[in-house]
Amino acid sequence: MGHSLDYKITRLGLPILIGQLGTIVVGFADTAMVGHHSTAELASASFVNNLFNVAIFTLLGFSYGLTPIVGALFGAGKRNDIGAMMRNAIVANLGFGLLVGAIMLAVYFNLGRLGQPVELLPLIRPYYLIYLSGIVPLALFNAFAQWAYAINRTRMPMWIILISNVVNIAGNYAFIYGRWGMPEMGLNGAGVSTLLARVFCAVAIIVIFCTRRDYGIYRAGLKSGKLTGRSLKEITFTSVPVSLQMGFESGSFTAAAVMAGWLGALDLAAYQVTVILGTLGFCIYYSMGAATSIMVANAAGVNDRKLMRRTAYAGYRIILTLATISSLIFFFLARLILTVFTSDPAVIALSLTLIFPLILYQLGDATQITFANALRGTSKVMPMMWISLISYVVIGMPATYILAFPCEMGLYGIILSFSVSLFVAGALFLYFFQRATRKTQG
Repeated sequence: MGHSLDYKITRLGLPILIGQLGTIVVGFADTAMVGHHSTAELASASFVNNLFNVAIFTLLGFSYGLTPIVGALFGAGKRNDIGAMMRNAIVANLGFGLLVGAIMLAVYFNLGRLGQPVELLPLIRPYYLIYLSGIVPLALFNAFAQWAYAINRTRMPMWIILISNVVNIAGNYAFIYGRWGMPEMGLNGAGVSTLLARVFCAVAIIVIFCTRRDYGIYRAGLKSGKLTGRSLKEITFTSVPVSLQMGFESGSFTAAAVMAGWLGALDLAAYQVTVILGTLGFCIYYSMGAATSIMVANAAGVNDRKLMRRTAYAGYRIILTLATISSLIFFFLARLILTVFTSDPAVIALSLTLIFPLILYQLGDATQITFANALRGTSKVMPMMWISLISYVVIGMPATYILAFPCEMGLYGIILSFSVSLFVAGALFLYFFQRATRKTQG
């Protein structure tokens, strides 16, 4: 039975994994192309990208609240209700996207107060506004993508993401360096290509939803369904804790990027390439975590708590294996990978000193991803909010500051601090998943 679950999770998660790997390739391409254009632009991209990671993961987390709802309906065979729930989910995700966009616009007017190198601000400001323009298309795509994942159609979003990655890389080449008759825009060119890719994703998934014959039952439900306070409340209730969980986690990394900027442009650039390596692990693990969440939600639809636990542990085995592979890649190929991002020997040398703390936090990341997603699949998501607040904000951010500055470990201490918050979060998510799937649970 265990091997069967491993196979099912891998089969379901593989298309998500391929899509995530495609996204990682684009992240590599963005960083490499900008980094080879100039180190100042690499540092500026690091700051803006890390700020927006909070917004992006908050949006993604909000859309994740749809997965257990639709997954449970799908597991129970209630196809007609899924389309009606989608109507409410689209409105909720668009509204939340506008809210996040407004918050990020307020941050824009306070960029000069965040203590970054003054010489980078002229590069940061226009890139920030271009990046901000992609928030609403991203929120719309997320809603449809989570619907597709929850009904076990993981390949369709995968292909859209992969094609959008080609669009992004081609746009980077054209707009950063001024190829194919386009103006040389440097860092802003990377922003334009990312915006085009996000608009493409939203348009493509909507067109597919509206035209494929086998999605007819969902379209009919969406058209006939009504916006109801009950459905919006259900979506919000399951979405906000997951959104805040991912927001707190990514926020701790953003705070770390701000602190890296206090150390100087060189440290900020090294932080960016190191975090890109960490994102390689995170995205790979999260693909299998998402598959685990979907299968836990399907089991929750028939109230099979034993199957929910077996599914989570099978997912953990897979993710630990992936974490081991990622760590070996970081250990043996770090220098080779770093030279893809930058030709600056100072950035490469500083980044190489960070490989050990980078490898150290992979186990914590794998654990918290597995059991955060498993807990999400149960729909008992309220603990996720305060677990993340405690782990990443109350414990994680002070640990980052203390290790970097009072302990005088600098950038090494910043990366080392990630292990503290991730291991605490992993242990707490595991505990509450166990509690949510007890036989005595009502």
